[in-house]
Amino acid sequence: MTAAALTLARDESGEFLLPADMLAERFGWPTETLHDMMRRGLVSSRVERGEGEDAGRWRLSVRCGNRRWQAIVEADGTVGQQRIDVLPAAPARKQR
Repeated sequence: MTAAALTLARDESGEFLLPADMLAERFGWPTETLHDMMRRGLVSSRVERGEGEDAGRWRLSVRCGNRRWQAIVEADGTVGQQRIDVLPAAPARKQR
């Protein structure tokens, strides 16, 4: 059984729209957990436009706590590749 291709929509200004339920599913969480992390400021994102041979593609990264979802999005909005990374904890800051 093959999963349906994921296609991301964009708003009128060209920003990608990432449904919370889709992101929560990628991280293995209930949607409410993602919403809570968003309210607490623990979610960040980055969008990078491809250049050269990657022109017309975008790399989207969303970080929640120690997890990062990355996707390569084609010009038509379809997600060609995606992955989840578990990132190492940041080193403890030295107290002064």
